[in-house]
Amino acid sequence: MTVIIILIVLGILLFVIEFLLVPGVTIAGIGGLILTVFGVYKAFEDYGSTVGVWVLIGTILLSVFVIAMSLRARTWNRLMLKTDIRGTVDRDLTEEQMKIGDRGVALTRLAPMGKILVNDLVREAKSVEGFVDEHTDIEIVSIEGTKINIKPLKNK
Repeated sequence: MTVIIILIVLGILLFVIEFLLVPGVTIAGIGGLILTVFGVYKAFEDYGSTVGVWVLIGTILLSVFVIAMSLRARTWNRLMLKTDIRGTVDRDLTEEQMKIGDRGVALTRLAPMGKILVNDLVREAKSVEGFVDEHTDIEIVSIEGTKINIKPLKNK
């Protein structure tokens, strides 16, 4: 009887792994099904139909109980990562940082978006005149909040 209990418990454990950790039809689910069915089959074969039916009913009840317990919120609260992720978003640019007419250089290719360097600040900008190659001198055309529009300077 110990082998039957071990087979059924391992099968249910593999089902829980299948439902919660590796969703989809994987080896854990198939293995859980095989172990559970084989444990119930072994109970029927070794101990007869009366014990086999009781083992089957017990397996079904145990499966429902274990899955219900594993889906409860308190179970997952013990496993959850409880750290805060703090971050900030760029705020509007001030006149001291950048203003219309400031000049800089394109750090990356603007197609039409890319990185620019103006007044020792690296920002993302958009070209209003098509693509701009990297290392091209640029000029700020407009600033709306954190959105910067630039145009390339013509080499003279």
